[in-house]
Amino acid sequence: MATVGGEDNGAVNGGECHDLKSILAADERDFLVRNNGDQVNIANLEGKTVGLNFSASWCPPCRRFTPKLIETYGELSSEGKDFEIVFVSGDRDGDSFNGYFSKMPWLAIPFSDSKARDRLNELFKVRGIPHLVILGARGEVLNEKGVQAVREYGSEAYPFTLEKINKLKEEEEAAKREQTLQTVLVSPSRDYLISNNGNKVSVSELEGKVVLLYFTINGRKPCDKFTLVLARIYRNLKERGESFEVVMVSLDEEESSFKEGFATMPWLAIPFQDKKSCEKLARYFELRPIPTLVVLGADGKTLHKNIAEVVEEHGEEAWEGFPFSQDKMDVLAEKVKAKLEAQTLESLLVSGELDYVIGKDGVKVPVSELMGKNILLYFSAKWCGPCRAFLPKLIEEYSKIKDKDGAFEVVFISSDRDQNSFEDFFSGMPWLALPFGDERKKSLNRIFKIRGIPSLVAIGPTGKTVTTDARHLLMIHGADAYPFTEERIKQLEDQIEEMAKGWPEKLKHDLHEEHELALTRCGRYGCDGCDGLGEKWSYRCTECNFDLHPRCALVENKEKTGEEQGKTKEGYVCEGDVCRKA
Repeated sequence: MATVGGEDNGAVNGGECHDLKSILAADERDFLVRNNGDQVNIANLEGKTVGLNFSASWCPPCRRFTPKLIETYGELSSEGKDFEIVFVSGDRDGDSFNGYFSKMPWLAIPFSDSKARDRLNELFKVRGIPHLVILGARGEVLNEKGVQAVREYGSEAYPFTLEKINKLKEEEEAAKREQTLQTVLVSPSRDYLISNNGNKVSVSELEGKVVLLYFTINGRKPCDKFTLVLARIYRNLKERGESFEVVMVSLDEEESSFKEGFATMPWLAIPFQDKKSCEKLARYFELRPIPTLVVLGADGKTLHKNIAEVVEEHGEEAWEGFPFSQDKMDVLAEKVKAKLEAQTLESLLVSGELDYVIGKDGVKVPVSELMGKNILLYFSAKWCGPCRAFLPKLIEEYSKIKDKDGAFEVVFISSDRDQNSFEDFFSGMPWLALPFGDERKKSLNRIFKIRGIPSLVAIGPTGKTVTTDARHLLMIHGADAYPFTEERIKQLEDQIEEMAKGWPEKLKHDLHEEHELALTRCGRYGCDGCDGLGEKWSYRCTECNFDLHPRCALVENKEKTGEEQGKTKEGYVCEGDVCRKA
C-alpha cells in the first residue's frame, strides 16, 4: 500500500458523494448480512462513517491485517463511534467466505451477490487487497488508503480523514523535537517496564542512562541469533559497571511467543498487554528491518535509529562502541576498514583446521590451491525457488568464464536444512563447496551481510572483495561481467550506451498504435513483436507493459513499405538483438 499522502479530500475520487443504498444494494436486496445470518437494512448505515473492506481469506496480507482491523473496530464501538465496516469479499467460494467472515464482527455483502461485489471493485478501482475505503456520513470518500491509516494509527485515526492523519503526523514530529525518555516509554496506562520474572521497574529508574530499544519477534532466526549476541554484550557491559539498559519492544502477535522469547533475555521489556505502545514506537522510529536496535542517549534523545548492523558486523566486540557516541562509532568503522584492507582468501575461508573446501565425493581441496584466483562465493539452498531458477544461468556463465580463464572458481555456501538436500543440490554443480553445516558459513554471512539468497560475492586474486552484487551483474551482462571489477562494468555500460547512439528516443509503431514507445534501459524482457527474449534496451510503453526489441521497433512496417520482412530501417544495420545506426 502507498503511504498516505497530503492531498485534500476533494482530490479523492473527485470529491464525489455516493448513495450507500445505490452502491451496496441490488435489485431484490436492500440488506447486508452478519456472520450469524442476520440481515441488516442498508438504511441503518445512514449518517455513519463506513469502511468498505476489500479482503479475502486466500490473501496472507489480508489475514495479517484483519486482526488489527477487528481491534480498531472494537475500540471504536466501545467508544460509541458511528462507524461500521462492510466486508466486500474476494473469496473464491462460499465455504471460504463463511470461514473468514465468521471471525468478523461487522457486516458484509452477501457472497451470493457477485455482481454487487464486482461493481464495488470497479467503482473504487481496487487493484490489490487488503483495500479499505472510508466513506463519510454523506457518502463522500474520506480516504482510499484506510489500510495504511489503520495499520499505523488504529482507532486514533478516526474518522480516518487525511486531515486527521496529517494532524497525527504533526503531533509525532513535535514529540520527536521534545523527546524524553518518558515520552518514549510511558503510555497513558503505564509508567513502568517489566523484567522476565514479572517485576515492575519504573521508567524513571532509567533516567540518565543510555537506553537501547530492541525491536524483535521471537522465533525469527535473525532475531534469535541477534538476541544471543546482544545478551553477551549486555552482560559484558553490566560487569564493567556501565550505566545503561536494554528494553525489548516486542512485535510478537501471541503472548505465548512473547513469554517464550523474553524468558531468555536478561533485560527489561514493555509488557505484551501494551501492544499499542510497541506498534506506536515501531512507527515513531520508522522501523524497517528486524531486528532493530535504537540508541537513546542519557538525555532521552535518539543517538542512533539502528545499530543492529554494527552489532552484526562486530559481534561481541561491539561493546567497544559503548556509549555509541560518534567518536566511538568512528573507532568501530576504522576497525572494519582495517579488516577489509587486511582481508585475504585465507582469512575468509580458513578457520583453525578447516583449511579446505570440497569437490565431488567429498574430496578435500586446500584453500591454498585457490589463492590468486578470482572466486565467486555462491550463497544458495535447494529449498529456495529463486536459487533453483538461478542455478542453470550460473552454470552456463561459469562454463563460459572457465573457458576464458582457468584461474576462476565458484564455492557453494549452503543454507540447506539437511545433508541429503545439500548433497542433492551440490551434485548438479560443477564447482566446489564448503561442507554442509560448516561453521565458516556464519562468519561469511556476517562479513558480507547476506540478507537473502541466492547471492554471489566476487573475491579478487588478492583476496579482497570485488563486489557483493555479482549476481545482479551476471544477470545483466552474463560472462562478460567477469572479473566483476568497477573498471570492467564501466566498460560494459559504456558499450551499452554506445549501442543506442543514433536511435530515436521515441517512436510510433504499427504493433502498438495507442501510444508512443520510449527507448528504455532494462533487464530481460519478452518482445511483443517476435516473442523472443531481449535485454539491455527496449522500446517500451510502460502504461501498457508493451516491449519491442530495437531490431523489431526499427524495422520498417512491412505493410507500409511493401518490402520483405526483416529489412531494417534506412540507415540502420541489424546485428543480433540490436540495430545500429550505420
